[in-house]
Amino acid sequence: MQAFSHLLLSFLVILFAISCSDAFTRNDFPEEFLFGAATSAYQWEGAVDEDGRTPSVWDTFSRSYSRGNGDIACDGYHKYKEDVKLMAEMGLEAFRFSISWTRLIPKGRGPINPKGLLFYKNLIQELRTNAGIEPHVTLYHYDLPQSLEHEYGGWINRKIIEDFTAFADVCFREFGDDVKLWTTINEANIFAIASYSEGFAPPGHCSPTSFFNCSTGNSSTEPYLAGHNMLLAHASASKLYKLKYKSKQRGSIGLSIYAFGLTPYSNSKEDEIATQRAKDFLFGWMLKPLVFGDYPDAMKRVLGPRLPVFSEEESEQVKGSSDFVGIIHYTTVYVRNSTSTTPSLIPRRQDFFTDMGAETIFMGNSTFFEWDSIPWGLESVLEYVKQSYNNPPIYILENGTPMKHGSTLQDTPRIEYIQAYIGAVLNAIKNGSDTRGYFVWSMIDVYELLSGYMYSYGMYHVNFSDSGLKRSPKLSASWYTGFLNGTMDVSPRDITQMQSHFSGPSSL
Repeated sequence: MQAFSHLLLSFLVILFAISCSDAFTRNDFPEEFLFGAATSAYQWEGAVDEDGRTPSVWDTFSRSYSRGNGDIACDGYHKYKEDVKLMAEMGLEAFRFSISWTRLIPKGRGPINPKGLLFYKNLIQELRTNAGIEPHVTLYHYDLPQSLEHEYGGWINRKIIEDFTAFADVCFREFGDDVKLWTTINEANIFAIASYSEGFAPPGHCSPTSFFNCSTGNSSTEPYLAGHNMLLAHASASKLYKLKYKSKQRGSIGLSIYAFGLTPYSNSKEDEIATQRAKDFLFGWMLKPLVFGDYPDAMKRVLGPRLPVFSEEESEQVKGSSDFVGIIHYTTVYVRNSTSTTPSLIPRRQDFFTDMGAETIFMGNSTFFEWDSIPWGLESVLEYVKQSYNNPPIYILENGTPMKHGSTLQDTPRIEYIQAYIGAVLNAIKNGSDTRGYFVWSMIDVYELLSGYMYSYGMYHVNFSDSGLKRSPKLSASWYTGFLNGTMDVSPRDITQMQSHFSGPSSL
């Protein structure tokens, strides 16, 4: 029966691919819908010790592993005008980037760094005034000031709420007249898991295992404590914005989560229940407090006193604090009921995934570095959020696929991936989802958290061996340009035609 389920799923994927082959254009989306691309400060800017910037936990973390670092990255700090020009030529309608906390406020709190302030003002002006591109600003993207980590432990301490709100206040005051879209915290759920349960993201906390030995952490408590403080910090910044700035600046503020597509591994009742439990842990953990003011019952039941409790006042403050939900989506996974409760000779640590009681299995050839195109997974996420969480406004803040860096400029698999997912977004909108924007990750090759410079997602190639970090358009940049300017109907035929006319070399 399990083999039949896999066969049926494969057949549905084929049917979905056929249905998505119907041509569509930019004009099929609402006029106010935003198409853009994304980066983050540490991954794009470089210049980590220039003009007053001080270390973040990402600087410290990257130096302890062998995946390279963002010391130079693609040097967006110095080359931002060149990159904005490329965005304008591509026809981007919006650009998502983050603000480096330590570039703006080097000590984490206190005096503003005038050179950091000027950089972001210049970048925003270059985007809006000179290129007509809407800036979408993320306040926090994994780069907590190292000084605050040293002082009190960062996100596992409630002191972070006050410091984050003060940082947000500076950003709203200095940039808010020109920024209408704010995301407080990037993929808050996976940030809490990766950074405080599994240890593979900064600051790298986890309970030690035979495979991964973090220097500090407690995987059974810290992810929930950090996640709780993220929600409270987001709500505090949101409250500040709405009380002090929104009436004048007329912007929107939201929180983003990472959302796998989740589907049962088999048609067994156990796997169906495990899939719903995974949705509660991975989606509901953040979304239920934002919409209804409290955590999912499944989490309360499993975690007991390890799950922090909202006071009545905190619950009211968190509830309704997001004007929109940011969704970050790359791939879909099978969910199988975990058998970890059975006796084993090998002791298992208690962490987020053992708490969830479900195993996630990548489909097809998917790994952390290569995503299969399974666009119905994104459509199912949007449908689930619509039905379960009162159909909030949604921005797809990251979606893309990696390829081996420098392998080719004719990145046809990336085009096929992006067009399939854009088609899935269009289907979701037609079915009533209030999805308002789509951002490709990434506009340009950047330093990646999991793979360094080995794999890249960019529509522009960066030659990291060249002192000038030369940018070269990939086929995907040409495709996105044609789609955005309305001259291209999306269909496989167009990809073939583009390949034959593409002027760039096929490989590097």
